[in-house]
Amino acid sequence: MAMLRSCVPASKCLGRALSVSASKLGRPEPSSAESMLDIGTRRIFNEDHDMLREASRRFVEAEIVPNHRKWEEEGMVSREIWQQAGANGYLNVNIPEEHGGVGADFMSAMVVAEEVIASGCTGPFFSLHSDIIVPYISKYGSDEQRQRWIPDMTAGKCITAIGMSEPMAGSDLQGLQTHAVRDGDDYIINGSKTWISNGQLADAVVVVAKTKKDSSRAAHSLSLFVVERGMPGFERGKNLSKIGLKAQDTSELFFSDVRVPAANLLGEENKGFYYMMHELPQERLCVAVMAIAASEALFEWTREYLQDRKAFGGPLSKMQLLKHRMAQMKTEIAVGRAFIDSCIERHDRKELDSATASMAKSWASELQNRVATECVQLHGGMGYMYDYKIGRAYVDARIQPIYAGTNEIMMDLVSRTIFPN
Repeated sequence: MAMLRSCVPASKCLGRALSVSASKLGRPEPSSAESMLDIGTRRIFNEDHDMLREASRRFVEAEIVPNHRKWEEEGMVSREIWQQAGANGYLNVNIPEEHGGVGADFMSAMVVAEEVIASGCTGPFFSLHSDIIVPYISKYGSDEQRQRWIPDMTAGKCITAIGMSEPMAGSDLQGLQTHAVRDGDDYIINGSKTWISNGQLADAVVVVAKTKKDSSRAAHSLSLFVVERGMPGFERGKNLSKIGLKAQDTSELFFSDVRVPAANLLGEENKGFYYMMHELPQERLCVAVMAIAASEALFEWTREYLQDRKAFGGPLSKMQLLKHRMAQMKTEIAVGRAFIDSCIERHDRKELDSATASMAKSWASELQNRVATECVQLHGGMGYMYDYKIGRAYVDARIQPIYAGTNEIMMDLVSRTIFPN
């Protein structure tokens, strides 16, 4: 695919997003705007973010939307779209420039993530790569590791995945069985991972492994390793068949005596659990951000459908029952948007705590599923057709309360702050 020429590369406008050059006064919230997807809304953003949103929206509409159905049939997106995203500055937006990233603020990264998900395209997991995985390398890697990997990750030439979940250990890190044993200048890794997003395309996988077998607590026994494509003993299973996210490659990974150089250990040995606890709030916030953006898009698609669809002598949008259901849905989305935007703002200031991130992830993902269910109902039979994006969005939404820690785990984490003993 030819690179989008009409789009201003994000790298051109991201630098300006580092300083608030435009007044935030007078910016309407989505609940007051003509459309919840309008550009120029939300007090947490400024004109520089608007420029980025316009550019990334054009990129998504020109390069991702027309190809997404083909990628769904193929079970994964193309490598070319990753490289196009990198060339336009849409990867590693919030990774420091001195580490090989773009160097913009966290809110800029969320602008890009929102635009991809609001298009109804769930195949390109750019945010997983940029906002969840690469930060481990940026924050805990050495200068040599950052320079070795991050520039290519920013360019879309090196795609990442994170190997955390296992067949018998999803949200429970205590149950991880994959282990790594030191052998001279290397570690030898054995074990398996499952439900790994970007599993087929990934060139580098951050693998969570036990390095202290005699410890009964995960907090003292886990380490993070970067396992690279082509390492002997590193194999991928088939691309798993899911009920949704059809264009997102999800795989089992197998490690059989994989010899990984000690130079691929991230940070210190046995500190992996602490690193993950520090980074998981951002992962959960990213899920929440995408959930609210998807909810707003679902709402707007349904409003357009009800205005166009004729029945009983007029458009469905004239029926009081349906108008009230839409009003209720918009109210819930607006409440969720206010909370999630406050979380984005707090996280950008490094003030977001783990419990609040867990609340955000749980609330927003549950809301997305309620909205998806309601919007399918309001579309009638057409909503049940996979050819319609509303039907695809319905099945895509179902994973949101499951990954990044199930919502049941989120509530357990929140409850610990209520009853700390």
